[in-house]
Amino acid sequence: LPFLTKEFAINLPDEDTGGGTAPRRERQFKVVIKFAARADLHHLGEFLNGRQADAPQEALQVLDIVLRELPTHRYCPVGRSFYSPDLGSRQQLGEGLESWRGFYQSIRPTQMGLSLNIDMSSTAFIEPLRVTDFVAQLLNKDLTRHLSDADRIKIKKALRGVKVEVTHRGNMRRKYRISGLTSQPTQELTFPLDDKTLKSVVEYFQETYGYTIVNTALPCLQVGNQQRPNYLPMEVCKIVEGQRYSKRLNDKQITALLRVTCQRPKERETDILKTVYHNAYHRDPYAKEFGIRISDNLASVEARILPAPRLKYHETGKEKDCLPLVGQWNMMNKKMVNGGIVNDWACINFSRSVQENLAWRFCHDLAEMCHTSGMVFNQDPCIPIHMARPDQVERALKYVFKEVQSKLKGKELELLVVILPDNNGALYGDLKRICETDLGLVSQCCLTKHVFKMSKQYLANVALKINVKVGGRNTVLVDAIFRRIPLVSDIPTIIFGADVTHPNPGEDSSPSIAAVVASQDWPEVTKYAGLVCAQAHRQELIQDLFKTWGDQVHGDQTGGMIRELLLSFKRATGKKPLRIIFYRDGVSEGQFYQVLLYELDAIRKACASLEANYQPPVTFVVVQKRHHTRLLANNHDDSKSTDRSGNILPGTVVDSVICHPTEFDFYLCSHAGIQGTSRPAHYHVLWDENKFTPDGLQSLTNDLCYTYARCTRSVSIVPPAYYAHLAAFRARFYMEPETSDSDSLLSGGGGVGAGGKGMAGTGSSGSTSGRAAGALPPAVRPLPALKENVKRVMFYC
Repeated sequence: LPFLTKEFAINLPDEDTGGGTAPRRERQFKVVIKFAARADLHHLGEFLNGRQADAPQEALQVLDIVLRELPTHRYCPVGRSFYSPDLGSRQQLGEGLESWRGFYQSIRPTQMGLSLNIDMSSTAFIEPLRVTDFVAQLLNKDLTRHLSDADRIKIKKALRGVKVEVTHRGNMRRKYRISGLTSQPTQELTFPLDDKTLKSVVEYFQETYGYTIVNTALPCLQVGNQQRPNYLPMEVCKIVEGQRYSKRLNDKQITALLRVTCQRPKERETDILKTVYHNAYHRDPYAKEFGIRISDNLASVEARILPAPRLKYHETGKEKDCLPLVGQWNMMNKKMVNGGIVNDWACINFSRSVQENLAWRFCHDLAEMCHTSGMVFNQDPCIPIHMARPDQVERALKYVFKEVQSKLKGKELELLVVILPDNNGALYGDLKRICETDLGLVSQCCLTKHVFKMSKQYLANVALKINVKVGGRNTVLVDAIFRRIPLVSDIPTIIFGADVTHPNPGEDSSPSIAAVVASQDWPEVTKYAGLVCAQAHRQELIQDLFKTWGDQVHGDQTGGMIRELLLSFKRATGKKPLRIIFYRDGVSEGQFYQVLLYELDAIRKACASLEANYQPPVTFVVVQKRHHTRLLANNHDDSKSTDRSGNILPGTVVDSVICHPTEFDFYLCSHAGIQGTSRPAHYHVLWDENKFTPDGLQSLTNDLCYTYARCTRSVSIVPPAYYAHLAAFRARFYMEPETSDSDSLLSGGGGVGAGGKGMAGTGSSGSTSGRAAGALPPAVRPLPALKENVKRVMFYC
């Protein structure tokens, strides 16, 4: 442009204000265009050729913006995706939502130069309905009936921030954004017409617009600001088309959306190629102006298929080991390699539809299956099955706990089997919180529908979960037993998994939950102990990996999750770890090095706090599942490279062409496809002091995917990362329910068993992103501590 900076005044009509007969107000915006930076395409070229280490983000961003310009005019942009009702048929998701089809698009630097990543996508939009119809769908009830407080809260949550247009003024379809809901019904609402006169909303609409309000028992929508609210009856408002629904979907909506997005690889490939054809990049005027040309063909890459590892089972079974076929196997003729021992167990039945004799039969069959699978399992519970009401979970648990204590005289209850109603609301979460943080009980929940079916397959899967919860091992890698795993079997090695889960959209004050698990056996590396902690809302760096605090009696103290898990490994194996492999889930590319610097430093400090000069070499690997790279077979009908679902075979690994120009990363599809198109996991090695070869780390990662405890299938991400995700998800249930919408405490460092009592929030030395420098972190509400006996086992499975 022929200037460095220039200011423009732009007048735009304000669609969200005005009311009655007042003309629409114009707002003036000041727009400043100024020179920001010159995109260095030479730097980009050097980076793509491997002669420059750091990616020139500005240049990539400029090219991305250029290619986004045309679709932004044509479609509805959401993040890096574009949606439109013209890109595929809309599907109803229920409760006033519908799915729109679209595509994801992003420029990525790869070994073959710049590539355009395209994938098909679907997301939820609010149906452009009259608000009364939307509310009727949302509540699934007749609106002539009285609305409860719970109904009003549900409506308010769903509609806050949604844009509507009025329909009672002919062609004048003024738009407003909903800010809230009135507490009174429309028939009781009045507002000051001038200083002296109060006018009812019903009268005002009749006199001004000749409109008779029908649904007078419904509340009005509040639009505009809180000081001068405007009241609009729901029936005269229609939801404006093209608004994405960003809040959490319920289970039925998720199922409906998955049904829409689920495509076999061949169909997906066809749709991707169609999208590229329709986007006609060769005719894009913006791309032309910047000299960008895009090939219409998919990139062709070389892939290898890693062999499945041989798995060890117990010597007393008919089959002492097995070789999985296409990522799966079963427990027929096999016994768990280390069966757990359950002498003392009990059962609580919270399901009204499960009669006592059926509960007894189910428990008997489950005990029998555990025994058949290789566990030592007492056929009879230590007390009779306790029937309880679902709304009395705490009372029932404490009653059974007390009964068992008096019966066992000091011995611990090893397992609690719980039968739950199929739709049990908060019951499951409350039960897990009380068992794991209050009573110190390991529990296994079973839904009513499975109790009625009582299928052998289900019982076998439950037995796998029970075994690891009571300290057993289901299977181990044969190569681990014979010390044949490179850079794991030679010296004591601990494998960590870590993840941070953030609250759902719309939960503005809930804490994020961090979880870290670590292997507790060597050389087998299959048992993982887990720790969890709460931290500041949307904080990605794990605050409690290592921490220090002052103690008036004992002086400076050290603790944290890494330190505790290293000590736990030493107690379990009698050896200190001489090598650390750290799989970190849930990190976006933009935060790779921020996370590496902070968390590697915490690992180093935790090691140094245990012993002077104790610095085992660390390999730090980020695991990504939320990406849009899909690997499709060159020939969809080739049985040598695809499974029955048409997906690439488990063990398929790609480490060239589409990978990073200079860094150590690879895509691994370690699981067999069931439905839809498999998404490979992307592993990015940010730090490697153990000097793994690409083949060594890929084989180790693939082999570990066959050791996941909860099923006889290889899984899509490495088990320690998977377990960390499960533990973080479980810890959400430990949080006490918020008492109000607005002023809830934030958590910023309260650990569960992460090194000491009463120290929540004392050691959060991490980033204070989003806060003013020097500002105190928000108040911390620590999670209740896990009981010691729960911490030692895989309670989160």
